[in-house]
Amino acid sequence: MPLTLIKGQFRVVGASPDGDSVRFYPDRADAFSAANLKVRTNSRGGVQLRLDGIDALETHYRPRVAGAELWRQPKELADAAGAELLRYLGFTKIERDEGGRVSTSTPGETSGHILTRFADKYGRAVAFAFPGQRAGRSTDGGSVHLDPKALKASANFRLLETGLAYPTFYSKLYPDLRQAMSDAAVAARTAGKGVWEHDVTTKGFRLRSRAQLRDDVVLLPKLFRRLADYLSLDETDGVSLAGFADYIDTRNDRLFTIPDGHATELHTLLSVRRQTLKLTTPPEQIVFEEA
Repeated sequence: MPLTLIKGQFRVVGASPDGDSVRFYPDRADAFSAANLKVRTNSRGGVQLRLDGIDALETHYRPRVAGAELWRQPKELADAAGAELLRYLGFTKIERDEGGRVSTSTPGETSGHILTRFADKYGRAVAFAFPGQRAGRSTDGGSVHLDPKALKASANFRLLETGLAYPTFYSKLYPDLRQAMSDAAVAARTAGKGVWEHDVTTKGFRLRSRAQLRDDVVLLPKLFRRLADYLSLDETDGVSLAGFADYIDTRNDRLFTIPDGHATELHTLLSVRRQTLKLTTPPEQIVFEEA
């Protein structure tokens, strides 16, 4: 399907890239404005990417609640996703400080390109990221047709096929690409790769503590973020799920399920029984409406 090609470099020093987000610097200063993309750039023209169709475990999530602390998901798998993304994009050595910020990288930048067609509400370019330059005579800023075969060279697909990211689809993702990404995720789950060896998203788990949620529970990141947001509303360190279903209902996470096309909201796909929580529909069968 047609997407805009933007050539440039990936740079990570001073940033905190994770398994589904990285900083990209276009060769052309006007690359995003020429494509009518309302992205937020830093002083050097860099933009944060949101890798389309995937969601990796959180390494540093701060709920949008005044005074909220940073939350993360199990460190080993979360760090593995970030490491694999940077390795795939051409970085051979990365050093981070205690807060997860990259202090040095080898090389300092890597050549790459992205295919994109819109920015999200946070000003991130929603994109497919690729190492190196695109083969052929594709023009920087031109329209490129991305099919499922070419998709397999993207970092997005790589994270899914290694099992280091969950499929998390939004309505602007083209159906043929979504199907290819779904197939890759299902294959990784069947093989027990990466997160899938320990995943409890549809199996369910009993929430006992916040430490358990951060250190042990391997869960769809979007559901983890909703849990972190909800628990951060509590003035204590409690973990009661008594009001979680009602809280999710207020978030208006509109979606439709595939292949049946049933339009609903996230709270209808959750099972909350006392302290046990699970998602009743596999992630690859959910398509969220883009906000």
